[in-house]
Amino acid sequence: MRVASGESQQAQQQNWRYCGAQIKLWRDGAGVGRQALADEAGYDYEYVKSMECGRRRPTLRLLQVADQMCGARGKLLAGHEFLKPEPFPARSQEYMALEAEAIVVHHYALGLVPGLLQTEGYARRLISESCPPLDDETVEERVRARLARQEALTRRSGTVYGFVIHEAALRTEVGAQDVMRQQLLTLLKIGELRNVSIQVLPFGKCNGLALNGPFVLLETVEHEHFAYVEGPETSVLHADADKVSYLAQVHGMIRMQALGVEESAARIRKVAEEL
Repeated sequence: MRVASGESQQAQQQNWRYCGAQIKLWRDGAGVGRQALADEAGYDYEYVKSMECGRRRPTLRLLQVADQMCGARGKLLAGHEFLKPEPFPARSQEYMALEAEAIVVHHYALGLVPGLLQTEGYARRLISESCPPLDDETVEERVRARLARQEALTRRSGTVYGFVIHEAALRTEVGAQDVMRQQLLTLLKIGELRNVSIQVLPFGKCNGLALNGPFVLLETVEHEHFAYVEGPETSVLHADADKVSYLAQVHGMIRMQALGVEESAARIRKVAEEL
C-alpha cells in the first residue's frame, strides 16, 4: 500500500497559487515592483517570483513585508493561516498517524539515527539540508514536530519501542562533533527507559540483509501489523501480510546478529568518547 498524498499536496499547492496571486495583485495595485519587494524582504528576485507563481509556499516574512508595502492592512497576512507548513512530509503522514497510536514499534536504522531518537541539533542539521532546500519556517515546524514525536517514549510507557541501529549510523557525523557526541549520549539516556531497547548492529554482521535499507514494523492496538519503508524520494506503508511477515523475518535475523543492550550501550559510549 503506497501512502496517498496527492490530494493533500494538490490542495496545498492551490493555496500557494492563490496566495501568491493575491500578493502580485496587491503589489501591482500599489505600484510596488517585484525587485523592491524582494529587496525589502531580503529575498532573491526569482525566489519571490516562485512564491507569487505558486511554485513555492509564500513565507510569513514575505506576507508581512508585502502587507506593509502594499497597504493591505492585514489582508495579505491573514493568508498565512492557510499556508502553515505541514509538520511531516505528505508521503509520511499516514505512517506518523499509525506510529502515534502503535503499541509496538520496531525500527531498524542503517545510516542515520531514527527520528524518534534524534536530538534537536541532529534533527535540525538533517532537515535544513533537505533538497530542494526548505524555507526557514518549514524547517522550524519539521524540527518541532520531530521532537514532539519523542514525547511518546515517556508518555506512552506501555508501548514497546525496539531500535536496532547499524554502527554506520553511529559513526556518520551529522553536524559538528559536539552535535554528534550529544546525539550519542542522548541514545544512552533514552536507552535507560524501561519500554525502550537500543541495540547496535556491528559492521560486518548480517550484511546481505542489513544493507538493503531501514524499515519500521508496527503493531496497533487492534493488533494490526504494518511495515513502513522509507527511501530518499518515496515511502511505502505495507499492510499486506506476506510483505509484513517477510520484513519481520528480516528484522528477526538482524536483531539476532546485533549486540545485546548492555554491549550496545558500551559500543555507543566508546564511539562518543572517540569524537
